[in-house]
Amino acid sequence: MSKARQLQGILPALVTPFTDDGSIDEAALRSLVSRLVTAGVGGLVPCGSTGEFTTLSSQERKCVAEVVAEAAAGAVPVVPQTGALTTKETVELSKHAEGVGAAAVMVVPPFYEPPGWADLLAHYETVARAIDIPIMVYNIPASGTRMTVEKIDELASIAGVEYIKDSSADAVLLTHLLQEYGDRLGIFNGADTLSFCALAAGAAGAVWGAANFIPELTVELYRRLVVEKDLDAARAVWDKIWPICHILESTNYASAVKTACELAGVTAGPTRAPVRLLDGDTRKQLATALANAGVTG
Repeated sequence: MSKARQLQGILPALVTPFTDDGSIDEAALRSLVSRLVTAGVGGLVPCGSTGEFTTLSSQERKCVAEVVAEAAAGAVPVVPQTGALTTKETVELSKHAEGVGAAAVMVVPPFYEPPGWADLLAHYETVARAIDIPIMVYNIPASGTRMTVEKIDELASIAGVEYIKDSSADAVLLTHLLQEYGDRLGIFNGADTLSFCALAAGAAGAVWGAANFIPELTVELYRRLVVEKDLDAARAVWDKIWPICHILESTNYASAVKTACELAGVTAGPTRAPVRLLDGDTRKQLATALANAGVTG
């Protein structure tokens, strides 16, 4: 069996809990991991966009990976996001992740001043050679790199690239990937509002920020849709989830997820400045969507 089939289901894109003084709240992080494992998630993805990785130092990212791996204790695979602005730091973080027991690493392309395509291929090749665990390529246009099917085909030819998280929010691209590469890559959806469509079309699972505060609902959606193939039951679950995801994607995502955590009684603390938790009408709309889904703090 391909390693690309070892990861499946709902993989929460973990928030990084902070205390009021801005330090990492390790106790809250351990508690969150415990809750998610109990809810039946398929794995954990720390230090991604939802985890505010761009606000974390390398040492903090290592700390988060260590805490999550220790708290998970092998119950589910851990897939830290190790992408950074330089190849050197990406390799360092990836080696560290492997050393603490990660099952794979997710790697976002260097961002802000994105490299050319040949340089990016060399970047992923260097990371792949440095570790013995698989890579999940993180396709997110906000990085500045817009991947086509042809480019993803080139990435898939790199030994060690066995997964992709597609956050393009492009249903046509996602469907093309599933049709052409579903037997070669474990393809995960990363655009919340496409979760139902992606799972129905055959995605291996979803790397999903909303699973921090509605893990039971996200796991139930996967079970109803993928395992039981009960379309009507899955639609009923999705009717609860979609309004929440629609709000999350309408604003700063990390802020919205942490606000939802607060509303749902999940300790996650503040976001790091300059981003703040939601207030005003958007917070009220999110509270209403959560209440309608049966989620209360």
